[in-house]
Amino acid sequence: MAMIGAGGRATSSHYPSLRDLPGVEIVAIAELDEKRLNAAADKFGVKGRYRNHIEMIEKEMPDAVYAIMPPYHLFDIAISIMERGCHLFIEKPPAVTTEQTRQMAVCARKHKVLTGVTFQRRFAPVIREGKTICEKKGPVHSAVATFYKNAVGQGPYYRGAMDILTCDAIHAVDTMRYLCGGDVVSVASDVRRLGAEHCTVHLALVKFSSGATGVLLTNWMTGRRIFSVEIHAPGISCFGDPEEGGNIFADGKVEPLQALDPFAMTDSREPYRAFGPYGINQHFMECIREGKQPETNFDDAAKTMDLVDRIYQGQI
Repeated sequence: MAMIGAGGRATSSHYPSLRDLPGVEIVAIAELDEKRLNAAADKFGVKGRYRNHIEMIEKEMPDAVYAIMPPYHLFDIAISIMERGCHLFIEKPPAVTTEQTRQMAVCARKHKVLTGVTFQRRFAPVIREGKTICEKKGPVHSAVATFYKNAVGQGPYYRGAMDILTCDAIHAVDTMRYLCGGDVVSVASDVRRLGAEHCTVHLALVKFSSGATGVLLTNWMTGRRIFSVEIHAPGISCFGDPEEGGNIFADGKVEPLQALDPFAMTDSREPYRAFGPYGINQHFMECIREGKQPETNFDDAAKTMDLVDRIYQGQI
């Protein structure tokens, strides 16, 4: 693997996940900030150190490249990586616009590379296992994805370069898609500029071709940060938080059928192991070995971006 970017997100989640995965080696890092470059390379034992990502790719010839950076810097870099035949893994959101994401998917198909986007909530053990358990009783008929933050008095993301729903709350949008399955049929939404000059509240009711109904509750004007899900199938429900844990309830009983503790499920106290980053990195490595597109590939990510657009367009 070769890495582009050595900021906080990359070094707290992706670098340690790759370090822990058997048969995976980080051979080089490209980073404009020399201090961050050397700090990451020293910490994770990486020899190759570059200021230019093209030079790194041409010299190191990695199997795959991770490009972890702000979304408005990503498009040209992503295209240049795929044009050189490297598999590519990126952070969310995959791009600034849905059309950029679609064009990245076109480029990936043209150059026959595998791609992935860090929608790690899909791979959070609490959410993934909760969905699996519920589906043993039947298909999911309704699901809720909630993402709350306390950003009262704060400005927009990247000084206004990105909106909240596309840049961050997209995690909940993608999780809702994952839980409900199928394609989007219709959307009704309420998007508000509450206490700010940018949109801070995004609420939606989404009907899917699977027959499931999804509820999206994202609000940056609340009392604290919470990411949680509800998963409902016939006679069974999961109420879960990928970080704080969850419970499975069934058959009208007050006591939970099963508790879901992310730390116990992963036998680790490390957040990157327990909350989903390790799982999605592991999935990407397995897909490279097997030569199959990852679950969160660019074509699939374009569907999540399209749903973001439809939430803005579906105002009631």
